[in-house]
Amino acid sequence: MTTPVFLAVLAGALMHASWNALVKVGLDRLLSMSLIQAACGVIALGAVGFVAPPTPATWPWLALSALLHVGYNVFLVRAYRVGDLGQVYPIARGCAPLLVTLVGLFALAEQPSALGFVGIAVLILGVVCMAFGGGSRHRLELASLANALITSLFIAGYTLADGSGARENGDAASYVVWLFLLDGAGMLLVLVGLRGAGSLRQLGSHWRVGLIGGALSMGAYGITIWAMTQAPIALVAALRETSVLFAIAIGMLWLDEPLRRTRLVAGALILLGVVLMHGG
Repeated sequence: MTTPVFLAVLAGALMHASWNALVKVGLDRLLSMSLIQAACGVIALGAVGFVAPPTPATWPWLALSALLHVGYNVFLVRAYRVGDLGQVYPIARGCAPLLVTLVGLFALAEQPSALGFVGIAVLILGVVCMAFGGGSRHRLELASLANALITSLFIAGYTLADGSGARENGDAASYVVWLFLLDGAGMLLVLVGLRGAGSLRQLGSHWRVGLIGGALSMGAYGITIWAMTQAPIALVAALRETSVLFAIAIGMLWLDEPLRRTRLVAGALILLGVVLMHGG
């Protein structure tokens, strides 16, 4: 992985943790998530005239990814109802790179270097330690754990779909725009199905926060999709999970979540994993 790609993915990780923090404040979780994804769709709609349409072979990947993204959004909302950002986020994000690495190794014939494998393992260990370091309730709620683990399955699924789809399309920008257009529309349909059409009126007064979150979300994942066309998907997926460090900092400074010694050790493991991955 080249240094520009490495730094870009780190920047995307910060953006990703930031928009996830927005889901924890303001509106209830489902409305917040729907607002941000709808804003992504609006931004994508404005950009769709400036990119090429996807190739015919790319559409199945886009459709699959859009469905997986909706599942990810729904289960992440469920996990955040009773869990801290500093616990739910690391579990959901940290389990996904392992799944991506295994599938990439056996199905996509992608094999990081030995040092890259060590870095991925250390980073995932750090994420797991971070997650179980204790939240504001000093223990992880079973419901949050289950929903976070299910969320990680969706993350692994859409990561692999988007890495393959963007490569098939040959144009990362086009893929990103069309993906977020579908994702935004899909999330609004889910909201209407769960809460009724009247719920859409609740989003209007929060449009500024929605646009900020949507821009952060689209920028973060756009960088990731581009990076997966430049480097092995497993390495990009693992490096992206350094966002847990940013989530911990945001949770502590903004959401008054605790920072304990266990999480400091876990943070050191995550940073070591990043250094090893970059060296590999």
